[in-house]
Amino acid sequence: ESLRVLEAKGLVSARPNVGTRVRPVSDWNLLDPDIIEWRAFGPQRDDQRRELAELRWTIEPLAARLAAGHGRDDIQQRLADMVEIMGHAMGQGDAITFSRADAEFHALLIQAAGNRMLEHLSGIVSAALHVSGGPVTGCDRPGETSLAHHARIADALASGDAGAAETAMRHLLVVHPDVERVVPAPREH
Repeated sequence: ESLRVLEAKGLVSARPNVGTRVRPVSDWNLLDPDIIEWRAFGPQRDDQRRELAELRWTIEPLAARLAAGHGRDDIQQRLADMVEIMGHAMGQGDAITFSRADAEFHALLIQAAGNRMLEHLSGIVSAALHVSGGPVTGCDRPGETSLAHHARIADALASGDAGAAETAMRHLLVVHPDVERVVPAPREH
């Protein structure tokens, strides 16, 4: 069973009378959330964090721009709620609650874009947030600046300002190379 899962993800190939062989990284399904998480604890974790940040830089500003044109009140309210929860969690020093609200914020944003292809990429964004463990984005460490960018995104979406939403998201996704990275513990499966 385990080998079938690994084979389905492109990690290994199992053949009768040949055995099981690890496939080259170029054959792996690198967008699979499990592989993203597994690679976060391997020797190429820094490269992966950079690649995930670059992918998020491509996905999320576009999602913010598209979401500004889809004025769904229920999602707008939930985005505002997530900003409020993040602010409260930050004030309490509760990084776990902040992180959960942050992940929900980004998932809602992608959902609000109204693009099913982007929605399929939301697992990548979620996995990137989970494994980043450092300054890949402004979201990684709760702070006033990060909170302000989230609020600007929510405000721009509520007012239907696509350009402001995209710009605010780009500001949120700024890299902070001077902060030491901390790798989170892997999830139990």
